[in-house]
Amino acid sequence: MAQGTSEIRPPAVAGLFYPADPKELRAMVEAYLAEAAARLPEGTPVPKAIIAPHAGYVYSGPVAATAYAALAPARGRIRRVVLLGPSHRVPFRGVAAPGAAWFETPFGRVPVDREAIAGLLELPQVQVLDAAHAQEHSLEVHLPFLQAVLGDFLLVPLVAGDATPQEVAEVIERLWDGPETLIVVSSDLSHYLDYDTARRIDAVTARAIENLQPEAIGYEQACGRIPVNGLLWAARRHGLHAHTVDLRNSGDTAGPRDQVVGYGAWLFH
Repeated sequence: MAQGTSEIRPPAVAGLFYPADPKELRAMVEAYLAEAAARLPEGTPVPKAIIAPHAGYVYSGPVAATAYAALAPARGRIRRVVLLGPSHRVPFRGVAAPGAAWFETPFGRVPVDREAIAGLLELPQVQVLDAAHAQEHSLEVHLPFLQAVLGDFLLVPLVAGDATPQEVAEVIERLWDGPETLIVVSSDLSHYLDYDTARRIDAVTARAIENLQPEAIGYEQACGRIPVNGLLWAARRHGLHAHTVDLRNSGDTAGPRDQVVGYGAWLFH
């Protein structure tokens, strides 16, 4: 345990990005999942990894749910989730693990896989940095979806700072394991463009993800490009295929169309 850290990382954006009331939150998440399940092709296989967005639920929840609905058949089989997202508030080099033993949401506490994190700390690019986790929403917003779909699981929560795709991929490799481990990467797409421009740029990003081309995803295309590119690097090495299952923006879900944020959901098999 890092000195001065808390055993529990409490929710930072409950009541802001998603409801703080457990009943309200469950009703919202289950409605999104039911709608998403109806859109998924029948027989969609359970993915090894997903990419899903991390905005407020009214904006990106329906898109995130499209990825999470594909995990429903793996409830009880997936025992560990490696969750990687970008740092929005704290600049740092490498990848930040938490000192906490639990992450809390309105649905309860998720245990952190401290043994896995201890192993990751052998890598020079990984450090314990609670400041990177304290207010970061890019991981937190995924937890209620994961809790609703998977039930109980161990969590490896990692925030990516300034890191190369190879450095992130090395972290993912350490944790790859078998079908009991799911990899979740958190990213939104283009930010604050008009609707048509965003759709055009996000389509280019979607093709780069489908083609496993980290070199084709630039700074303006995805706020989580660092963890996304690390996953693409690892996916290429493991022979995975990426499929776009949803590609929308805030102009499609809950906002105006003059300045939108793009969201996508991808499954890796």
